[in-house]
Amino acid sequence: MSTVESRPLVGVGINRVDGPRKVTGTAPYPADFSVPGQAYGVLVQSTIAAGRIVRMHTEAAEAAPGVLTVLTHENVLKVGTGPTTALGASSPPPLRSDRILHHGQHIAFVVAETPEQATAAARLVRADYEAAEPLLDLQDPRAEQLLDPWGMDTSRGDAAAALESAEVILRATYTTADNTNNPLGPFATLAAWEGDTLTVHDTSQWPSMVRTTLAMVFGIPESSVRVLAPYVGGGFGAGLRVWPHVVLTAMAARMLERPVKLVLTRPQMFTSVGHRPHGVQWLSVGATRDGELVALDHRSLSSLSMEGSDFEPFSSETAYLYQCPNVITRDRQARLNIAVPTSMRAPAAAQGNFALESALDELAHELRVDPLELRRRNHTDVDPRNGLPWSGKALLECYEVGARHFGWADRNPEPRSMRDGDWLVGYGMASAMFPWFGQPCSAQATVNSDGSALVRSAATDIGTGTYTVMAQLAADELGLPLDLVRFDLGDSDMPYSTMAGGSGLTGALGNAVHDACRGLVRSFAELARGDADSPLLGVSPDDVECADGRVHPAGRPDRGESYADILARHGLSELTANGNSTPPVATELGMSLAGAYGAKFVEVRVDADLGLIRVARVVSVIDGGRILNEKTARSQIIGGTVGGIGLALFEDTVTDPRTGRIANGTFADYLIAVNADVPDLDVIFVGEPDRATATGTKGVGEVGLVGIAPAIANAVHHATGKRLRQLPITLDALL
Repeated sequence: MSTVESRPLVGVGINRVDGPRKVTGTAPYPADFSVPGQAYGVLVQSTIAAGRIVRMHTEAAEAAPGVLTVLTHENVLKVGTGPTTALGASSPPPLRSDRILHHGQHIAFVVAETPEQATAAARLVRADYEAAEPLLDLQDPRAEQLLDPWGMDTSRGDAAAALESAEVILRATYTTADNTNNPLGPFATLAAWEGDTLTVHDTSQWPSMVRTTLAMVFGIPESSVRVLAPYVGGGFGAGLRVWPHVVLTAMAARMLERPVKLVLTRPQMFTSVGHRPHGVQWLSVGATRDGELVALDHRSLSSLSMEGSDFEPFSSETAYLYQCPNVITRDRQARLNIAVPTSMRAPAAAQGNFALESALDELAHELRVDPLELRRRNHTDVDPRNGLPWSGKALLECYEVGARHFGWADRNPEPRSMRDGDWLVGYGMASAMFPWFGQPCSAQATVNSDGSALVRSAATDIGTGTYTVMAQLAADELGLPLDLVRFDLGDSDMPYSTMAGGSGLTGALGNAVHDACRGLVRSFAELARGDADSPLLGVSPDDVECADGRVHPAGRPDRGESYADILARHGLSELTANGNSTPPVATELGMSLAGAYGAKFVEVRVDADLGLIRVARVVSVIDGGRILNEKTARSQIIGGTVGGIGLALFEDTVTDPRTGRIANGTFADYLIAVNADVPDLDVIFVGEPDRATATGTKGVGEVGLVGIAPAIANAVHHATGKRLRQLPITLDALL
């Protein structure tokens, strides 16, 4: 079977199909759902960071108006542990012991008839503690260190010897802060049991995984669990796990035999659903006087909770972003009394790229070489780890287009050489990449007797445009107008979907939708092939195309017939096909899987007297493979860029070094980039479809953030002459 190539539907920046529901306020988010008879839960959290609970005082809360139960480690339902996923082990069961591992740990769950009653009663719960000294310093020698838990350390050549003999050597230390994901909508869970059947509305980026986890935790078949998340108000990685509060809500619902709903408060979001781990990185770079890299030694130490399994190898991209014969990367973690870290947009790449791209800028300054030229000289068209060509890489084109569009040639290379009145002007740039990530995925496509189509998968749309892009892709594959195609998602009863994370959903789900739609067209062709009344009689399914709701022989649109006619003649109300996708195997392809690449160019203004930093311009040129919807893809890069500005200049989850309490766990105190901090952002896409998959996509959810922080730091150095190696960059560091 062949299809008509280059239809205009895919790639066109059409508006989101779910846009009207969102702007009219009718899109149902997890916190919006209610069911008859539901009760309301409120969490009680630890006020120490380490130690144990000696006694829980729940009597006053239990006697408070409307209270149905107060769950603690002493009376909670005993449950199992969830599965290990691509992101690591599941969280341990909640309220399982008297041990305290971090400030803000859940120690009780109050359920009452109304949210106000539950909140008031939760304030009455007290705990007596036997406190211990918490481990909070990343470099505390008492902290247990994990060495490369996922086996991602790399080594090629002899980096130590190459560094010793290098003509130019740069050694620097870079630090990055804790950041907290902070989607606009607080996470919510509503759990309802009917016998041994559980239905959950949850803020999740992975309903299929929530289903599997809850089934294992409660010892019931997966078919007895249904997870619903049709709309998610952002996640940035926080929704990729089943957090303890989800299990607690389902547990309380089972014990009380009535539905229970929980909505986290903003301060609880800082301790309950993960955060970007802080870390320190040591980077040594050896080069020739001509700027050729001869050695890279990149090591990191990042924070981990006492029982978490999250791992972010900060140094991983250093092994292959540039050509260098001698490379060593080493990533370690230190267990601390902190809340569990988790993926936050561009995990590992955001932190590691800041160190690497800052170091290259420092090297360029030392060599008096243009920073862009230095990167060009060390570009590689093959994977340095194995010598295989990339499945798609247009980084050089990103450099060229970005430099021209930004006006990089106008840059005076001398620091503090460009000025506009009281403002020092700086230009900075950085390379960006986010590695290829893929997981198995499934989809189902149906064409109905009226010629409309329904395509489904248990994916989520966290604002990336999945509803829209998958409808476009399905319409393209089926040869239907977009208004006759509906894409449904957010229901674990639909075909299994991987996570909306790792910039991998569009590729994995898109390939599954592609497979399902191709299979469906083949099924229609098979029906018609043996039908004497069909103009497709005897036509092989390999030789058909589809357009305008019709299936026809390749190159003969006049000879085809509509889906509706084929169904009617065979007495069918619909026809359905299932599709699957599995990650490609690089060795079988004879190429290395390329992630998304980009070049980021930034102009900053720094007040010469006050140290105030303003981002004036950002140009992002992105190789994201085949872009399925230019408008939603551009939106992703813009959103990532705003996150990158926050990473560079504002975001810092501050922990009290004595108590472990998060000191700025509200939007009043946790600084994020707002409209006044964000200039007009230019986004340009370049490159060709990636050769590794049927749809040719790479995913652009994270690459928009990567590279922004070092480009800003490099621009600040150009403006002021001060090299800052710590994020966020604050004005006091410039004074």
